[in-house]
Amino acid sequence: MHPRTALCAASTLALIAGAAAAQTTVTIATVNNGDMIRMQGLADNFTEQHPDIELEWVTLEENVLRQRVTQDVATQGGQFDVMTIGTYEVPIWGEQGWLTPLEGMPEGWNPEDFLPAIASGLTVDGTLYAAPFYGESSMVMYRTDLMEEAGLEMPEAPTWDFIGEAAAAMTDKDNEIYGICLRGKPGWGENMAFLTAMSNSFGARWFDENWQPQFDTDAWAQTLDTYLELVTNYGPPGAASNGFNENLALFQQGKCGMWIDATVAASFVTNPDESQVADSVGFALAPDNGLGKRGNWLWAWSLAIPSGTDAEDAAKEFIAWATGQAYTELVAENEGWANVPPGTRTSLYENEEYLSAAPFAERTLESINAADPQNPTVDPVPYTGVQFVAIPEFQGLGTAVGQVMSAALAGQTTAEEALAQAQTIATREMERAGYID
Repeated sequence: MHPRTALCAASTLALIAGAAAAQTTVTIATVNNGDMIRMQGLADNFTEQHPDIELEWVTLEENVLRQRVTQDVATQGGQFDVMTIGTYEVPIWGEQGWLTPLEGMPEGWNPEDFLPAIASGLTVDGTLYAAPFYGESSMVMYRTDLMEEAGLEMPEAPTWDFIGEAAAAMTDKDNEIYGICLRGKPGWGENMAFLTAMSNSFGARWFDENWQPQFDTDAWAQTLDTYLELVTNYGPPGAASNGFNENLALFQQGKCGMWIDATVAASFVTNPDESQVADSVGFALAPDNGLGKRGNWLWAWSLAIPSGTDAEDAAKEFIAWATGQAYTELVAENEGWANVPPGTRTSLYENEEYLSAAPFAERTLESINAADPQNPTVDPVPYTGVQFVAIPEFQGLGTAVGQVMSAALAGQTTAEEALAQAQTIATREMERAGYID
């Protein structure tokens, strides 16, 4: 080889090595929900704009994701540079110094556009610690054709009594059509998210103003009895194993007359490429029991940066891309306006293209704005949070209680026994943590 050729080759290799060394890897932990999977599919758009940043994805089922990111952030394990976390974790972790404030973000990100109801839950002392990828409440999604066949009309704001009547009328087990599908999979963010929000509308509380557990009350007995009656009589078999994704699949297959769950599901049940019943889906507010509280929650799956990451700037670039208005337009271009991540920006609900493409948009926004984390229950409580209690101990406590409730749904224990166990579990945990003597 000619010396000059050898020198050029060596220089080229050095440049390649230098480029590789300059590339920053951002490891992202996320949940296996449809919107997140769609984001991964569109991520080439980000890497084309940022060739110096490589993305690595760790996609996990919801309960597993919560365990992995909690362990990593608490121990400063450094496995992730961006974590998908929720409205429960952000204020607690931000206050503990486990998250990087989202300050000095790329120009044009426009955090002032985030819906106040969503952004307030991601803020500590006026500082935003996570960016909402999508926001949600919960509502009733139902088969309009089955409702019509049953001779019923869904009110915009139904009661639990009406839900029971409709579930009975729409159930046709011989043809694998179940009047109602509800979460049964144990977990503080799975079945207990639903049951806690439902219990608010029955006048139940996790704790009274002195942090005394309240599972031994009539309000919780009414909540659990109603839930078990609905799912046992009119729900699909194996409901104790069904969470969000499982019920979504059942609804898309036409097997659920009604499904009360996250508003974010609306785009998936009305997408004709994914749903067999896309042209016959209606939406209503989550049910109430006449006490002034509806059974809807408030949540955002958000992107946050753990403290101590060595890729902070690159992580901020990615978060700004994934939660920015340009990403919304990218999804609209590729998937249609009805499929953009909902519930985060005011501008989306002022966009006529979105409003005309998404028949669920108005109901979603109404549900989000109706939830009140500061006053979630009929009677006063010492905690904030609609479908969770915003204390560090709730993650373990909520999951333990969720396992008891799921066992009752599976027929392994009675409702009365389940509530007694929940009372014991909650009392023991609150004593151990020093909330009560």
